[in-house]
Order: sequence, then structure tokens, then C-alpha cells
Amino acid sequence: MSREIPMRVAVVGATGFQGGAVARLLAERHHRVRALTRRPEADRPPLPGSFFLAGDLGRPDDVRRLFEGTTHAFVTMPLVYDAERVEAYARNVAEAALRAGTVRLVLNTNTRVPHAPTGFPAFETRRLAERVLRDSGVPLVVIRPPVYLDNLFSPWNGPALVDEGVLAYPLPESVRTAWLSHRGLAEAALAALTREGLEGRTFDIGGAAALTGGELAAAFGRGLGRAVRYQELDPVDFEHGLAGLLGPVAAAGVAGIYHYMASGADPLLMGGDDGVSAEALALEQAPVEEWVARQPWQVWSTDAEEPDASPRR
Repeated sequence: MSREIPMRVAVVGATGFQGGAVARLLAERHHRVRALTRRPEADRPPLPGSFFLAGDLGRPDDVRRLFEGTTHAFVTMPLVYDAERVEAYARNVAEAALRAGTVRLVLNTNTRVPHAPTGFPAFETRRLAERVLRDSGVPLVVIRPPVYLDNLFSPWNGPALVDEGVLAYPLPESVRTAWLSHRGLAEAALAALTREGLEGRTFDIGGAAALTGGELAAAFGRGLGRAVRYQELDPVDFEHGLAGLLGPVAAAGVAGIYHYMASGADPLLMGGDDGVSAEALALEQAPVEEWVARQPWQVWSTDAEEPDASPRR
């Protein structure tokens, strides 16, 4: 059963793709959103109905101001993989949530998290944040997504898909992955915020099916109406390319996920959860080909007269 009363939600990460998708859905459903950002006003994404506060997760007073007057919270940590900083961020969030009397806090870990320690900061800093929040006593629900379909609607993937029918990604072709859209994440987050009886639970959320690389390419082919083949990228090459966008430290953090998956240590990590999260959160994810068919892929075509270089997230 879902609550009908509008929420006042503190959203950490609302200027990013993941938190932004959640903030947009909350606003669509007439919930009030408060967001913390370091970006200047001119550089903030359009989020109608959201109130932005200038501040930093590393400053406790800023985080407390974010949570003032809110009833719920959704948290996505930034692309920071230093354990000390992430722990400080999580403690600031926990303190602010407890002070505000937060009814429920939903943590998006950015990724699935292996059962055993891995040595990869991409996983271990998220495990740390989860532990800090859980130990604080904040009413907590954790959602752990796999890999995002929206990563593929980008300047790095779009042109090769549209012009050559090549879907390249740094996951082994044999690894079954429950690819999820940002919109799917937002729907899972809203359910995790509102459905009764979920406190303390952790969900490996994902898309409608766990697909190999070849199966993903076939779904893209159906959505695009053309033949598509999967190309397995070397995580080292992926990391080098990402460094130019995020910087070497953040790129190494993100790429750690793909280095780990390439090792074969946990081939089921990004797969499905036998419908557990879909049932508990009352979710019905659309097939990948439906998501593909809705995207304006023509913006990436080299034949387009005036391609719009801005991904529609």
C-alpha cells in the first residue's frame, strides 16, 4: 500500500543523471523536492518544482539545511571513491536525517555490491556508506542497480550504434545483466520511499530480463529496426577514455566495476534477482527494445544535418 500524502524529499545527487531522474519523477507526482548542489545556478539542470540549496555534502551544516522541513530522503553518492570522504558524507547525511526525523531514507548505491570485500573502491565505498547509514538508526531502504541503459545513449555509443550497428561496452559478452533505465531507477526509488513494510531491506533492482551481450544487441536491433552486434570493450581502454571526461581518479573508480566483472569473480552480480524486487516494489519494467525504440537515436547519426549533441536523459 502506498502513502497518498505528498512527501517533502531531500534529494542528494539531483544534479546528476540518476538523482535527477528521481527528482523529476517526484515532481511529476506532486512531491516537493529539496536538492543540494555545488553548481552555480546557470549550470543546474532544469528540475521544475525543485528547490536548490548551494552547499556541499562535506559540510554538516549544509546537509542539515537540506534536510530541514523534509519528510523523506533519496541519496546517491557523487563519483567520489575516497573512503574517508564517503564516510564523512554518509555521517553528515545520517545526522541530518535523524535531526529532521526522516520517515524513510532510500540509498542508491550506484551499483550492485558483491557479498565479499573486493578491494575495488567503487564497491567498497558504497558498502561503507550503506553501513554508516544502517548503523545510524535512520529508517533505511537500499536499492542496488546494475548497469544503466542510458549509458548507451551517449556520444561514445550512439554514432557506432546508428551508423555501424555496433554496441560496444566493457562487460564480458557472457555476463547476464539486468540493464535498467534511469526512469526505471526513479520508479524503484519512488516505490522504496512510499511502500509500507520495507524498512531495513536491500533490493537488487534491475530491468525486465538479464541479458548477455548478444541478447542485448538483439534487443537493440529490434528497437532500432536494424542488425546490431555486441562488441566487448577492454576495461583498460574504457578507463583511459573515461579519464578525459571525469579525471583519472574518478575514472579509475568507475572502471573498477568493469575490471571486477572482467575478472569473472562474480559473473551473476549484475543479473536478475528472481523477481524479488519487482514483487516487493510492485514494479513492471518494460523490455529493453521498448526503451530503445523511444530514444531519439537520429541525433547521433553522422548523416544528420544538425545533430543535437545533448543526450535526453
